[in-house]
Amino acid sequence: MKRVLIVDDEIDMCSMIKLFLTKKNYEVHTAHTLTEGFKKMNSILPDALLLDNNLPDGMGWKVAENIHEKYPEMHITLISAYHSAKDFQNHNKIGSPINILEKPISLKDIEQFL
Repeated sequence: MKRVLIVDDEIDMCSMIKLFLTKKNYEVHTAHTLTEGFKKMNSILPDALLLDNNLPDGMGWKVAENIHEKYPEMHITLISAYHSAKDFQNHNKIGSPINILEKPISLKDIEQFL
């Protein structure tokens, strides 16, 4: 069973995605801050990370590449508004394996990146 960690401060969105992915036989964990996400990431070692860009304690795009360097096998998808996604694309390394989903997102979009 694939483990997924969702780090997003929108609790309703986390619940909706978790319900959808659980029905698709994923083991799903949630966190609502980067700090909480890092703790869970280190303890559960997820196969995939859905990372919101704008969190209360930092910007997801600023840590996404560091997470990828530490966990190169983890599939990372940054969930972001259009302008924030462009910030990431302008700052990331060429050929970065980090996916970007621009809001509004659909559940089918999420599943394709897992």
